[in-house]
Amino acid sequence: MLAASGTSGGRLRAMTGRSHGWSLSGPAPDPDRFWRSGTMWLLAVLVPLLRLYLCGMKVLWYQMRHRSFRLPVLPQQKGRVAIVTGGTRGMGLETARHLAGLGMRVIIAGNEREEGSAAIRTINAESGEGQAEFMFVDLTSLKSVRHFAQAFRDTGLPLHVLVNNAGTMLVPERRTEDGFEFHWSLNYLGHFLLTNLLLDLLKSSGGRGCCSRIINMSSATHYAGELHLDDLNRRICYSSHGAYAQSKLALVLFTYYLQEQLSAGGFPVTAIAVDPGMVDTALYDNLWTLAQMLKRPVAKILFRTPAEGASISVYAAAAAEMEGVGGCYLYNGRKTRSSESSYDPELQEQLWKKSCQLVGL
Repeated sequence: MLAASGTSGGRLRAMTGRSHGWSLSGPAPDPDRFWRSGTMWLLAVLVPLLRLYLCGMKVLWYQMRHRSFRLPVLPQQKGRVAIVTGGTRGMGLETARHLAGLGMRVIIAGNEREEGSAAIRTINAESGEGQAEFMFVDLTSLKSVRHFAQAFRDTGLPLHVLVNNAGTMLVPERRTEDGFEFHWSLNYLGHFLLTNLLLDLLKSSGGRGCCSRIINMSSATHYAGELHLDDLNRRICYSSHGAYAQSKLALVLFTYYLQEQLSAGGFPVTAIAVDPGMVDTALYDNLWTLAQMLKRPVAKILFRTPAEGASISVYAAAAAEMEGVGGCYLYNGRKTRSSESSYDPELQEQLWKKSCQLVGL
């Protein structure tokens, strides 16, 4: 009689526990299995969240007690060419604007054509001898990255500065067309491929006393990052906080290993990881609603402006005192020690080899 209607049948399934894969006649649920599942969730989701917000609190405490880095007078950059990824808004736009103001020819690489058009109009109206152009690239697509690199090569331009600025944060679980986790692909892997595809141009464009420069935009969140080489796509148990921190740690590891290779080969190219601090940009749009409400008043007082955050990248890209300086982590205009794991040469090499495998190099 209980199974005579769909509603009663639902009650019966609930009573017998079949919706959970067991019945009264079958084996009882294993409490240890549920406990292990809960523990795994805590370790994989809650711990990265707490570590990330702890990093954020430390950065805010620092920014409350220290003034933002102020750019010194920088030398003119006429005749030099730069690519700035994610240069249509926020820190990327401010970086492109300032480099163009110094006389550079700046290629803004992004996936928003309308924003790109608006950005180059603004920059070209402001800059003197410098100029800006927009070229489309979707850093979450390996095919698009390869197409962009070839399109840039076809221009016949040299390349003196590559600012790997584009990024995203705390995006709900998503996969790219190539099957990679979204943070991993956009923040790190796309930039890894782009840098390697343009590396010979950077080498040939640099010279003695005038090195080409690669600037990788990392973050203090890399201190909370853990690199899972056996699960880089976070398929076992997803955490957007863990995925973001992992991608930023990967950028630091990549920077250090790349510099080792460049130095060993005697090439006139330097690679630097930069940390802009906590900056009031659209990067925080994916915060939870409560976190968004708490962030707004704090951001007005303690966060850096996009121009202040961009000053670190601009300094790394153009300052005379940074000539020939590479393989370091730059925060608030100073060399700073990054996380202990970022200096692990074995981990650096493992990441490099794994990344080459993933992008087909």
